[in-house]
Parts: sequence; C-alpha cells; structure tokens
Amino acid sequence: MSQTYEPNDPEREQGHLAGPGFAGGAGYPGGFDWAGYASAPPPPPRRNHKRGLIVTGVVALAAGAAAGGLIGSSHGVTASTATAVSKTVLTSSAIAKRVDPALVDVVSTEGDQGAVAAGTGIVLTSDGTVLTNNHVIRGATSIKVTDVGNGRTYTAKVVGYDASKDVAVIKLQNAHGLTTAALGDSSSVRTGDSVTALGNAGGKGGTPSVAGGSVTALNQSITASDEGSGVNSEQLTGLIETNADIQPGDSGGALVNSYGQVIGMNTAASSGTQFQSESGQSAVQAYAIPIEGAETIASQIEAGQGSSTVHIGATAFLGIESGGSSSSGSGSGDSGGFGGFGDGSGFGGFGQGDGSGSTGGGTSSGVSISGTLSGSPAASAGLTEGDTITSVAGQSVSSADDISQILVKYHPGDKISISWVDQSGQSQTATVTLASGPAA
Repeated sequence: MSQTYEPNDPEREQGHLAGPGFAGGAGYPGGFDWAGYASAPPPPPRRNHKRGLIVTGVVALAAGAAAGGLIGSSHGVTASTATAVSKTVLTSSAIAKRVDPALVDVVSTEGDQGAVAAGTGIVLTSDGTVLTNNHVIRGATSIKVTDVGNGRTYTAKVVGYDASKDVAVIKLQNAHGLTTAALGDSSSVRTGDSVTALGNAGGKGGTPSVAGGSVTALNQSITASDEGSGVNSEQLTGLIETNADIQPGDSGGALVNSYGQVIGMNTAASSGTQFQSESGQSAVQAYAIPIEGAETIASQIEAGQGSSTVHIGATAFLGIESGGSSSSGSGSGDSGGFGGFGDGSGFGGFGQGDGSGSTGGGTSSGVSISGTLSGSPAASAGLTEGDTITSVAGQSVSSADDISQILVKYHPGDKISISWVDQSGQSQTATVTLASGPAA
C-alpha cells in the first residue's frame, strides 16, 4: 500500500490526518476524549471538530496536589501585561472578565482535506508564547490562533511538546503586547476549592465559555482516549479532578481559582461528560493538568532542552504505516496512519494502530508494515508492505510506540539506521534521512 508524499509542500496533508486515530479538537472533555480530536473517515473534504479526550479509567494516587510553588514570574510577565490577581474571592463572571483576555482560540488544520480542529491556549508571554495541550495541535500541518484579548488572528508555529504529559508550546508569529495569564500555586489547591473553567467550548470561538465548579480530587491518574476510535489511549498522572462542566474545545483552556489565577490546564472529561455520584446526583468528572507541571515543561521547551519525552521543533517523519507488532512478520494489529513519530492522527506520526497486534503467543520481534508513502524516507529506503521493522536508530522495536519513543529526540534532516526483515525473510539495513511531518 502506498500513497504520495510531497516533502516540499508544507501545507499539504501528509495523508489523511483526521483518520481513525485522533480527529477532534478542542478540549478533552465530552467523554475523556481529547478536547479536539474525533475520529472520522476521509470524506467529506472539509470537517470541523473540537479537541476532547475521553477518560476510560481513573486511579486515585497519593493524596495531595503535586509539589508546587508560585510560578507566575518565570516568563518575565509584568504588571502592565498580566491579568490582575484579586485579593478577594471573585464570582465566575468576574474571573472570566479578568482571565479571558489571556486566552486564545487554537485552530489546527489537518492537511489539504481542509479538516480543522479547535482548542484553547493560555498566553504565557506578551510576544505570543502559548501553552496548550499536545492533543490540540497533534497532526497539524498549519495552526491559526485568535487572541481573545485583541481579537487578532496569528499564524502559530510549534515550539515543542511532551506527548507523554500532553503539553505543547506554540509561538504566535509577529505578536506583541498580548495580555498574559497570572499563574497560581498548584500546591495550594485543595479538595473543595471553587474553580472556574474557561475555554473554547464547542470550538465556536469568540468569548470563552465559563463553567463553575469545585475541586473533587487531587493527584489523579487517568487513561484517556479518542471517543470515536477507542485507540491511542494516553496515561496522564497527577491531575486535578473537578466537577466543572468542561466540554470538547476546552482542551488547553484555563482552570482558575477564586482569585483569578490559573491553577490548571483543562485536559479531559468523562464520557458523556457526566456520571452518577454515590448520592445519586448527576455530576461532572473532568481533569486538568496542574499549572506548575505544565509550566515547568513549557520552560524546558522554551529553553530548547529536549529529552526522552520532550521534543523541540519540527517533527521527524519516516513515512510508514504500521500493522502492529508481530513475531512472524505478518502481525494482525490495527493498521494506522503513515508517519514516523506517532501522532496517532495519520501521516504525521508512526501510525494510528494500537501497535498490539500479534500473530502468536510468542514474544514479538518487530513491527509489521502495512504500507509506505511514495517518496517518503521509508519508501526510498526500500521498505514495502509486508516487511517487518526490527530496529530503528540501533534500538530494537516491537511496537509502533517503540518507534515513536525513539524518534522523539530526532529532527528532520537527521540520519538514522533502520533494519527490517523483508517478505522473503532476508534481513535488510539502510540509513535514511528523516523528513518533516505534521506536529505529533
């Protein structure tokens, strides 16, 4: 199976990004779905959706919030540009009035099909550094951001991301004088605290939605996945649980305390948004990443400090469609999108399959290939449908996730080795130059 890859056309979708992996946009909520990804088949030519993650499992960890500290000044925010912090408790409407100008609507275009996904972002610097969820920009070939404070729309570039923590930083081009968010103290958050969730609910844009509620638990661990496909699950830990009615599109938005300080980033919500509590009352179950943890990762990204989980700059692209892991080279795992990093949204990453397919009970020894993109690094190396990749960059692999993890530290233009077993059983090795693909 092969499709055409055009490395010199950055605005062209490297395959269908809104495929069976993630294709929604705007806030996880709505079922513990990424608030911005929703699965859907290739047609029609244009599709709008909201980012949202569906929570499929919840585990309570040790009591207490993640270790924190006052972090509002690490980005050089000044009193003239930052949203004001109140000395008294505010109503939700008063909080929204203060914090709204420090939020942005994020619209990610997923290739030439015209599919778009909407989410939210939090302004960290007056020159356009924005914090959002990784799943909000995952698979994007271009990103447009509208600043709520001044109403202007900017082109944004991905600075970096940590997919394992669902944190990303984007930079608005030619922005200046933006209102920035006042960041609070994550460690001071307690169960029962009143909070207000603000974001681009429904991906409608304009004035951010307002959802009041309270903190219902701390340091929560969840498994979240795309509601439509049920694959590409993500494990997130140390989260703030709230009953604020977060909706798809709110992903990347602000969870704010009673004094107008951002203490979390909206990330996921339970399927259907509500559940029955022990008292029999209908309640919302939503989750936010503590702002301290998100801001720490953002600072690392801004400093250009990559790691085994933090990727800086453009995403490396290999151009392979995985069919799952296999002990015999013909695994039956779900086939997914083409790629080389693992965005789960199509051509931008390694693939949308869960990488768990196997043809037997033995230990898998490679990742079977369902196809390659014509003109991609993988195709140029000679990889074809039915081959089984056994190692990437000198490291053995047994799943698409393995390849994704290995490629985190690599960038377009880097050369890496790939070893595989072809359909005739012969071992092959080649050195490829990684191309540039959609954000992972």
